[in-house]
Amino acid sequence: MDRRELAGFLRSRRERIDPADVGLPAGTRRRTPGLRREEVAQLAFISTEYYTRLEQARAPRPSREVLAGLARALRLSDVERVHLHHLAGAPPGPPPGPPREVRQSILDLLDRLPQAAAIVLSATFEIIAWNGLAAALMEDFSALPRRDRNLLRRTFLPDAAPPYGLAEPAEFARSAAHQLRATAARYPDSPEVADLIRELLTGSEEFARLWASHDVCAQPVLCKTFHHPLIGPIAVNCDVLDIADRDQRMVIYTATPGSPSAEALRLLSVVGTQRMDVPG
Repeated sequence: MDRRELAGFLRSRRERIDPADVGLPAGTRRRTPGLRREEVAQLAFISTEYYTRLEQARAPRPSREVLAGLARALRLSDVERVHLHHLAGAPPGPPPGPPREVRQSILDLLDRLPQAAAIVLSATFEIIAWNGLAAALMEDFSALPRRDRNLLRRTFLPDAAPPYGLAEPAEFARSAAHQLRATAARYPDSPEVADLIRELLTGSEEFARLWASHDVCAQPVLCKTFHHPLIGPIAVNCDVLDIADRDQRMVIYTATPGSPSAEALRLLSVVGTQRMDVPG
């Protein structure tokens, strides 16, 4: 436990918080920026005396429960929370489950890719964000319940809808199963991950066979072909950008310039998700 560094870190995080951000009145008698020590203690559900000793580098090592309370009270980011634990000599345990919240900058980036279909996948292969061209190419995700936006269920379970017209489902299935095993190791205490694996093992012999291999190295799928119900086959390049701090991936589908598939994507960007085969 690095008491001096911990004290300085807590003080700096306390001083950066505007009282209004945590629902406290600013008042007129505050002589220093940020929150008072007693306010942090109250928000973290610990005594003011103990918190004061932490900032004075005189307190014993805080428990994980206290550290969790401090991280919440001081509105720490994930990186800052991990840093807090290391300063306190109590490295954090594994995260409770794969993050699903997508950063606003990533959502903005999706909208800035008008000629590319792009989706964001969680570590369990749930589609958690997408742009309009991706919905036109694959499916209107906004009309689906969360369960039906999981690519692993769509690939392996017989009672699920097919996986969005992929022409090479076996290649994707193998890669996804291997990546899910690595996900399970990163989130050993996640009920969501455990339930998904149990469901896939019970419902799919193919998944059970791939799972039994214990492989975790997945070969990237660089090209895919989608069979659109109205336009036909659309061949796309597939590039994956890791969003490391959220354990998420952005998958970007683009067509070779000047190709029939590029023209098909251009057409889809115009018509969107509307059904062209239904009379108006």
